[in-house]
Amino acid sequence: MDRPVTTLFMLMSVDGKISTGAADDLDVDKDFPQIEGVREGLHQYYEIEQTTDLWTLNSGRVQAKIGVNTKKMPDRTPVSFVITDNRHLNENGIRYLCALSKMLVLITSNAQHPAFHIEEGNLHIIYQKELSLKKALVKLRSEYGCERITIQTGGTLNGLFLREKLFDYVDIVVAPVLIGGKDTSTLIDGKSLLSQRELSELGVLKLQECVVLEDSYLRLRYKVIH
Repeated sequence: MDRPVTTLFMLMSVDGKISTGAADDLDVDKDFPQIEGVREGLHQYYEIEQTTDLWTLNSGRVQAKIGVNTKKMPDRTPVSFVITDNRHLNENGIRYLCALSKMLVLITSNAQHPAFHIEEGNLHIIYQKELSLKKALVKLRSEYGCERITIQTGGTLNGLFLREKLFDYVDIVVAPVLIGGKDTSTLIDGKSLLSQRELSELGVLKLQECVVLEDSYLRLRYKVIH
């Protein structure tokens, strides 16, 4: 394979939502700890997250939602971050992620992105006039030595990974809650299929493991067949 092995790793509700609502100030990381019956088992997701790949891919929008644009500089971790972003991160956000990461690789189509004005030894930029996740993944392996990467992005970007057949594994922690709302982001968003001719774009899965966790949480692990 000329690209890294990918695993979609996410926390979702029973009805497939990865946020608590459609507004940017609503977020499972902030909101689930406040909900009785959900907060008790939430720690299991974060414990599993600590065992995932040492490369992780996320979006600038998600990082902005959790406050990196205004946070103070963190301690460095052994994890390398790949961030897709055109307009959500400012200079503080980029510097924060550089401080946090072993290596930070920014994928952007914005030639005026503030990252171009930052000089950090561990910051690398993949500039693409039009986003190509496949080409970016190939470059991550060939130029930066990324062999395996965990995908933790929003529903729209997850949808691009799905349609381009770029998921190899799916690892989902299911929280015991129903959220609802047609505009609330789900595990996979993006374009819907419009005809049976497009059924080949579905992601067919084979269950590898189903673990009943504490406090009514589940962990579902799949291999993507095609």
